[in-house]
Amino acid sequence: MTASVLLAGCDTDQVSLATNAKANQPVPPKLLAAMVEKDMDLQSPILVRLFKQEAELEVWKQARNGQFALLKTYPICRWSGDLGPKVREGDRQAPEGFYSINPSQMNPQSAYYLSFNTGYPNAFDKALGRTGSQLMVHGDCSSRGCYAMTDEQIAEIYSLGRESFFGGQKAFQLQAYPFKMTPVNMAKHRNNPNMPFWKMIKEGYDHFEVTRQEPKVDFCEKKYVFDAAKPADAKRDPVFDASAKCPAYVIPEDVVAAVRGKQAKDEAEYAKLVAKGTPVARMNTGIDGGMNKIFAAKIPEGSTGLSEGAEGTTLQMLAMAKAPGTIPGHVNPPKPNLDSVASAPAPQEEPVVAVSAPATSARVATAAPTTEKSGGFFSNLGRKMGMGSSDTTATTPPPQATASVAPATTTTTPPTAASRLKAAVTRFVPGHDKSKEAAKDAPKPAVAAAKPAEPAKPDTRLAATRPALKPSVSDGAGEATQIMGAAPVISSNSFDSRFGAVK
Repeated sequence: MTASVLLAGCDTDQVSLATNAKANQPVPPKLLAAMVEKDMDLQSPILVRLFKQEAELEVWKQARNGQFALLKTYPICRWSGDLGPKVREGDRQAPEGFYSINPSQMNPQSAYYLSFNTGYPNAFDKALGRTGSQLMVHGDCSSRGCYAMTDEQIAEIYSLGRESFFGGQKAFQLQAYPFKMTPVNMAKHRNNPNMPFWKMIKEGYDHFEVTRQEPKVDFCEKKYVFDAAKPADAKRDPVFDASAKCPAYVIPEDVVAAVRGKQAKDEAEYAKLVAKGTPVARMNTGIDGGMNKIFAAKIPEGSTGLSEGAEGTTLQMLAMAKAPGTIPGHVNPPKPNLDSVASAPAPQEEPVVAVSAPATSARVATAAPTTEKSGGFFSNLGRKMGMGSSDTTATTPPPQATASVAPATTTTTPPTAASRLKAAVTRFVPGHDKSKEAAKDAPKPAVAAAKPAEPAKPDTRLAATRPALKPSVSDGAGEATQIMGAAPVISSNSFDSRFGAVK
């Protein structure tokens, strides 16, 4: 591959791809074995799909029969913003839509280990006046409009993209969605103002679902057009302009029939879900982005934010699962939705702590109750959530009884904001022992004088030193499996023909 100067993910650095060791790590043996099992060539084309709500990135690869099949799903460590497309520079939104990734967008010396540029804004975004730049899929676990995958995972994803380019793929397609475009998700978000846009990109989602082929993407009249072809009597291919009137075009009849059949089933299921009163998802939650459960389970006070995990899984169940990548000490997980936390059922068993850290420096959730000196756990968490100032929540000591004041008779008082927060966190935080909390809150005998509060302890995080090269997340021993053939049997469509409007 020709060496080139490339932009850094969410920052700027320069390096030659050909001489960068991180960018030239081999595809892990386990992925090679999976390719053999699924009848794929190492250098056949790939396609990437992203889902915010599920916090997942899928890598699809072309098999020898010409269709794409799912090779591997990677959990997203962090994405920022809300469900919905990016609109302007600085809105912290991660892009949604269809984008094209060519070799010049591959970024071997990113500030976040490795990365590739999503290509936002595309022609559709520009036609709507949307702004933004340097929106990446990169390593680490921090996001300001990007998709952060951890260093180990981006090393794998990068290697798969690199090999597809070596095999002749001009550009691979990136499809970014708010969620998997299923009837239940469409019903849950039916009142969202972004629904017209989501229905438009669902058309491309459906094209891929029924054909397992990369959909051809064009833009006209400020909208997406998928798999457009020239009419039978036309002498040349239609020319598309995102801001201009659509030219004459047709969509292959077999594709139209398959897509319409799928959409009819989806709409029937959607109508049933709405009729039976499927709850509408909350909007304007104020939560900044999301995180996959597998990562949230590894972080004290971790939360998935706007992301949702698989049915039947909890952070406690995932506490001992292996994290598919290094979580840096500076990670900033999404803030929990207190209303959802307060209504969640209390945990039924003691959690298992899965974070390795020195006992004297890192704060982890354990079965022992946290003392309320210096504001304690609840006050510190409340401060992080924006409830109260740092001065008051961190330094106000708990009430102390004195020799001249007898315990007051118990009365019923309205719950305060602090008590509601405490009750919510009691359910949310793994390892919080409510029986011990009740014993701690029991009336205490009078004492001669109040004991001054100890100074607040700093909230420390476990820092991870990032090595020059990351081990593969697809652990495998032994020699690499041999792959038959270096070029795809079915050649991929070129960047010129598949994304003509993006040029």
